[in-house]
Amino acid sequence: MTIDLTRRSLLQLAGATSLAMAAAAAARAEGTPQGGGPTFASRTPMRVGMVTLRVKNLDKVADYYRDVIGLTVMERSAATARLGTSGLTLLVLEARPDAAIEPRSAAGLYHTAFLMPTRKDLARWLVHAASHRVPLSGFADHLVSESVYLDDPEGNGIEVYADRDPSQWQWSEGSVKMATDELNIPDLLSLTNPRVPDYAKAPDGMRIGHMHLRVGDLAQAESFYHGTVGLDPTRKRNGAAFLSSGRYHHHLGMNVWQSQGAGQRDESATGLAWFSLVMAKPELLAAQEERLRKGGAKVTPLADGVEAVDPWGTRVRLLRV
Repeated sequence: MTIDLTRRSLLQLAGATSLAMAAAAAARAEGTPQGGGPTFASRTPMRVGMVTLRVKNLDKVADYYRDVIGLTVMERSAATARLGTSGLTLLVLEARPDAAIEPRSAAGLYHTAFLMPTRKDLARWLVHAASHRVPLSGFADHLVSESVYLDDPEGNGIEVYADRDPSQWQWSEGSVKMATDELNIPDLLSLTNPRVPDYAKAPDGMRIGHMHLRVGDLAQAESFYHGTVGLDPTRKRNGAAFLSSGRYHHHLGMNVWQSQGAGQRDESATGLAWFSLVMAKPELLAAQEERLRKGGAKVTPLADGVEAVDPWGTRVRLLRV
């Protein structure tokens, strides 16, 4: 398989006939008007730890994250599946066979973003996706990162990406420059052999780099995740806001593109159950708990931290690592 053929195959999987069309699809995925390394994401005071999803078909969804993303199934039963890499849990699936599929107009998960350790890992994964004819929803260059978008079998959004070096990120008055440009697929694929898929499993350094949520009101979401949880704004535009810890480009994205005015989530439906923000310093966790309580959040103590609930019922856990 030549690089050109692989590029053509990827375009077909993305339902596009040109890179511009694929970038436009990614723009829709990110809500962008047309026109680094993962170690950095993990060194920040707070970072995303793991995600728990409610799913109708546990076996089908677990197999997807194993076979497509390359996660290792660490534990599996009729009720749950726990998946991760290098002994670290990244994703838990809870079986809800009678649940309704959460509509895209509801608040909840927009996508879970799996961060590759290196750009070469992203290239290897892209060849793997093409060789298995995995349907893609778009791919793009965001300046701070390079990204590919897809959906799991129940419509939960996924981003697979690699960061550019943080020294290349452009900041101005506290805002990081991002875009949705065409992904240079030939340049990316030059890092690997597109004729020989060699992505057998997720690399040990893969982590969840960021979460992107659907919310009902952007100002209310910012008030909770910035004012109460304590993440710092890094960018805001076009119905979306991005926040992070420690000047990462974003650990959390939030948008109202499909969910403006959404009310409380239905906990009996599929979708995001909870995600965690983890931190190593006990004093930081204690300060965050105090901040949550002072902010009037509903706080539930856990063995290794606390859980709070955002205005739409999405649960976020602040945990020690």
